[in-house]
Amino acid sequence: MEAGAGAEAEPLLPPQSWRTRRGLWRAGGGARSAAEDGTGTDNDLYINQAVVFIEDAIQYRSINHRVDSKSLWLYRWYYSRTCQWILSLTITIILALAFIEKPSSLTVTSDVRYRLPAWNPPCGLTESIELLCFLVFVVDVSVKSYLIGWEEFWKNKWLVAYILTLIVSLTDWIVSLSFLCAEDVRIRRILRPFFLLQNSSMMKKTLKSINSTLPEMASVVLLLAVHLSLFTMFAMLLFARTKLFAKFSFFCVFLSSNTGIPGHSLDGQQDKEWVGYFRNLPDSLTSLLVLLTTANNPDVMIPAYSKNRAYSIFFILFTVLGNLFLMNLLTAIIYNQFRGYLLKSVQSSLFRRRLGIRAAFEVLSSLKETPANAQQSYVSVGALLQVLQKVEMDCRCKQAITRSLKTCSCDQLSATQFQKLFEELDKDAIKQHPPSPEYQSHFMQKMQFAFGHPYFGYLGNVVALANIISICVVLVMDADKQPSERDDFFLGAINCFFILYYLLEMLLKILALGLKRYLSYPSNRFDGLLTVILLVLEIATFAVYGFPHPGWRPEFMGLLSLWDMVRLVNMLIVFRFLRIIPNMKFMALVVTTLLDLVKNLRAFAGILVVVFYAFAITGIMLFKGAVVPLGNISAVNTTYDNGTLQCGTYEQLEYWPNNFDDFAAAVVTLWDVMVVNNWQVFLEAFSRYSSPWAKIYFVVWWLISSVIWVNLFVALLLENFIHKWDRRCHREPLSDIEYQRTVELMFRDVLEEPTEEELMEKLHQHPHLQLCR
Repeated sequence: MEAGAGAEAEPLLPPQSWRTRRGLWRAGGGARSAAEDGTGTDNDLYINQAVVFIEDAIQYRSINHRVDSKSLWLYRWYYSRTCQWILSLTITIILALAFIEKPSSLTVTSDVRYRLPAWNPPCGLTESIELLCFLVFVVDVSVKSYLIGWEEFWKNKWLVAYILTLIVSLTDWIVSLSFLCAEDVRIRRILRPFFLLQNSSMMKKTLKSINSTLPEMASVVLLLAVHLSLFTMFAMLLFARTKLFAKFSFFCVFLSSNTGIPGHSLDGQQDKEWVGYFRNLPDSLTSLLVLLTTANNPDVMIPAYSKNRAYSIFFILFTVLGNLFLMNLLTAIIYNQFRGYLLKSVQSSLFRRRLGIRAAFEVLSSLKETPANAQQSYVSVGALLQVLQKVEMDCRCKQAITRSLKTCSCDQLSATQFQKLFEELDKDAIKQHPPSPEYQSHFMQKMQFAFGHPYFGYLGNVVALANIISICVVLVMDADKQPSERDDFFLGAINCFFILYYLLEMLLKILALGLKRYLSYPSNRFDGLLTVILLVLEIATFAVYGFPHPGWRPEFMGLLSLWDMVRLVNMLIVFRFLRIIPNMKFMALVVTTLLDLVKNLRAFAGILVVVFYAFAITGIMLFKGAVVPLGNISAVNTTYDNGTLQCGTYEQLEYWPNNFDDFAAAVVTLWDVMVVNNWQVFLEAFSRYSSPWAKIYFVVWWLISSVIWVNLFVALLLENFIHKWDRRCHREPLSDIEYQRTVELMFRDVLEEPTEEELMEKLHQHPHLQLCR
């Protein structure tokens, strides 16, 4: 929530007599009578204000919002789980409409040769859903604007853009209905990702940082453009079909005179280079741009290289300078710019948390139960306990703070003590596993020791490895056999044996650890779930096809054939082998670190979703229906539109499913281009099917997705991974404790605590609160 504006008519802080003694002063607001001052209404208001400020601190939110009683109720309602869930669901629904809107993605395949006509919703169906979503967004922006204050609203660019986006979307919605949903261009579809973007503060910070990095990136991109232009001109001169080139190539022919290759054959290879890659300026630029990503290497070099090996020097120099130096330099610049970005963001979050806690202290210190002659502000323990009862926070933190208060010998808390209590929020979330059952029988104690020992888990890993090896042996032996020649007896028998062992292992572990302790480990839950699924599949197999026996290959029965069921069982067994990860220290460290990063770097995935969505909708507008199947004509060396389709073209590679005829197909096509493997095929095909200017669309997509976003993600991944690796490598292993960390906690040790002066200065700038001390 951004800064609000204007003081409220209802007082934020105590009456003037109290404000004078406490050193506080409220900006604006009407005077209150002595009778009103004596009521408990103010105390209730201060308690509610403290509750909201503490919840702001927990969620790292800004405290600059209205704080009168009605606004506080509205504020807590807006940030309630139900309200935020409704808002998130609305954003998901309006984004998901692209899959069912015309052109609908509700077909089995996106291949233009086999795709059946898709079901398209009638006019007004998706538009009605859109209207409901727009109404939710109108309520959302209205509540946000009111809570921060109308004056501050006009200073907030995101909220202004929110309003403009809604106005344009609603206008386009009305136009769409007036045309009976027959128009091809719908501007509001491109604007939909904005609703996701504006709802995430982390995504906004990421965009702001990308914007600050653009000047540095622009310098390298400009250098890449110069590099590409110079080599393009040189290539057009080097591989041109001119008399000048013939004289130039005489020296190359002389160098290879001992090869015995006829001169006319060498000239033919040179013509292939010119025709295929450097016929004109656009083709030359495209060929070298693709070579910059190594997607067409060594194809682009082969015709000239076949004539003379000296031509390889040109392509090697271009690749070394462009790909190995300039592209990696761009990665280094992005990493250098973002190396401290996340740390700065976390530092800002820490400041918001400390500011929220301090604001709660200042409000609670104004309660009438606080001694009036105190030289220093204090908060009573009882008032804080009353606040904690209303605050929505993690049970672990609430219990720890309450426990500290009850064991505290003092009745009043200073600002330092108050702040120190809430440092519990900054600590690692520690999950302690339940204790193992205590058996009285000596035999059961021995059983518990044996089957609860780590070596029993190692034995299970060895058995799982043996299961994997046996499956591999059978698959290799049956690789070339026809289904009718295959005997599934051996594979069925060994699967039955191993599944029975997995079941026995699970039961023995439950016996040793107890059910609660067994289920408290994620690896055990994973292991147990797959074991139960395998057991159910095995029982179903026996029920339908009987027990394994020689020649066990019955005909298709039920929903799945025997071979399908056996394959499903084998895939689950292979997947179950991942159980070894927790037992391998460094592998477990890598995997858990990556999983934590995925959870904590959702903002960057959100940025990618926004870019994907906008480009997919744009691609549909530009290229929908552009790709037309050739029918039964051979795709190899086929004449089409007065051109020859060579090997490696869109048609010959049968890339027909990659198109922009619907949203799902467009997303997959953009993904394939982002990976840059064979992306030159898409450049050539869509420029041929639609317009030569289509290359600009794909080049811009490559720059944004593959160059900027991927490098950004790599930079952040490196910073987070290195920091977390160092922390975990120095942590003592604790068998019964699991640490659950967030990005904020990850950098906790390197963050700087805000000073008293910084906190008070920020509180002085609060639009609804002014402090005189």
